Amino acid sequence: MDIRNVLTGLGLAAALCATGCAPDDHLEGASGILDMASIDAIFQDVSGDDGPGCAVAVSRDGQEIMARAYGMSNLETDTPNGAETIFEAGSVSKQFASAAVIMLAMDGELSLDDDIREHFPEMPDYGSPITVRMLTNHTSGLRDWGSVASIEGWPRWSRVHEHLHAFDIISRQRALNYPPGEYYSYTNSGYTLIAMLVERVTGKSFEEFSQNRIFQPLGMTNTQWRDDFSEIVKGRSVAYRRGDDGQWRSSMPFENVYGNGGLLTTVSDLLKFTHNLETGEVGGPEFLDLMHQRGVLNSGKEISYASGLVHGFGRGTTSVGHGGATAGYRAQLTRYPEAGFAVSVLCNLAEANAWDRAASVAGVFFGDSDSGGGGNETATEASPADVQTAEAVAGLYRDPRNGWPVRVSAEGASIRVGGLFAPDGEGGYSTSTASLTPEWMDGPELDGRRVAALVRNDPNTDALRLERVEPFEPTTAQLQQYTGTYTSDEAEAAYTVVVEQEQLALADRYDRTMPLEPVYEDGFSVGPTGAILIFRRDGGGRVVRASLSQGRVWDLRLERVR
Repeated sequence: MDIRNVLTGLGLAAALCATGCAPDDHLEGASGILDMASIDAIFQDVSGDDGPGCAVAVSRDGQEIMARAYGMSNLETDTPNGAETIFEAGSVSKQFASAAVIMLAMDGELSLDDDIREHFPEMPDYGSPITVRMLTNHTSGLRDWGSVASIEGWPRWSRVHEHLHAFDIISRQRALNYPPGEYYSYTNSGYTLIAMLVERVTGKSFEEFSQNRIFQPLGMTNTQWRDDFSEIVKGRSVAYRRGDDGQWRSSMPFENVYGNGGLLTTVSDLLKFTHNLETGEVGGPEFLDLMHQRGVLNSGKEISYASGLVHGFGRGTTSVGHGGATAGYRAQLTRYPEAGFAVSVLCNLAEANAWDRAASVAGVFFGDSDSGGGGNETATEASPADVQTAEAVAGLYRDPRNGWPVRVSAEGASIRVGGLFAPDGEGGYSTSTASLTPEWMDGPELDGRRVAALVRNDPNTDALRLERVEPFEPTTAQLQQYTGTYTSDEAEAAYTVVVEQEQLALADRYDRTMPLEPVYEDGFSVGPTGAILIFRRDGGGRVVRASLSQGRVWDLRLERVR
């Protein structure tokens, strides 16, 4: 195994070494000694010479103090990862796309409050304008083009997608997930449009603009956009995943879509960029303000997402960061402004969790083990009455925005909805970042009370009422009501719904069949996709269409043609 260590100047209580010094086993962290053995332990599982791995770099007050690499860059050539190995940064790329469009706004070439149809007249009129600013903070309502492509039958990485193909999908959507500005919902479509917008306004390639205005001024000499996946990039790692047989399989991003992702870079170059978000050396104070400005919903609620940056709080201090996942690459870049500390992690292994590893590195620096997210994963001990209340809250609920089922289970006095929500002492349940409050109605349960809904509050959503629904067990005769052919020109998709062995099934145009499992009345989950298919009825009760919510697409309309 070859672990390359790069240590440069450290300005804390005292400088430990100058650029080019020999590796040390300890550096000084916020709580004292930063033990390199503890850092190595975080990456122990990816440090062998028989599998892919990661690189990590740490800076203090803008000075890189440590960079290490683990595992292999290329399993075919037995090339190890190094501190200067190039990885793909996934959605960490979004802050760079935001930086580009913000610079254009500062140049007076456009306004962040422009209706995007001023620059993309091909886009439909949705009744309310989508602004450039909404593209940067995921409040546009645009369906994710990759999710639509998956519904078409060609998910990302199954064919070579180009910007023209992505734009064709985006611009043919007659409906949005929600009215612009109403909700926060992550979508790659906005950032694909940002890259195209920069090219339309400047007449330059996104790569040329980024090199001239961002990469070169910051000395990011190992960074470029993957705008041609077939280009030879020296020093780039190959991304991998585990196959079903347990063997390594290459997992490369074979597409020419960028802005939403597609940044090829190193852990050290990422630290240069995030330091500039402190100093404004490139861009100045207005640039810093616009980059960190949080999105605002129509209600006036300020969300945690800014321009490709997520504001957070943990370990008693603020953080700004973003993660990324593209094909088999994983990435995380997090900065703790008040502590002057930043960490970047890049991996060429799909199963690597870059966010967890970056949080653990920060834990070593801060001298604690708090990851800064999630809630207490230990079920709370409580009285029988508290346990009975949690059991009454448990059940099946529905998200009104897209129809997705929300399953709630009881664990002692706590409830689990993905993560564990503990009693908050005020009749509700909470994690460190979200809360769920039951709405009760008269009924036979819990001494005459029954939960009608759960109201969810979190940093990115106004109070959302999740309505309780009953599980559905249809008869064979009821299943026959749903059979037929359903089509969508927005997704260029056609599906046939059939009954096979007393179970509903969905077949696409390629004769791939997936089971439809009943969830609630007229709502069915679609095989392993995580999608929900909801059949819609006319006033007479006849099924006339359906809607599909899958991934980052909500309520895609499917017309019943026979």
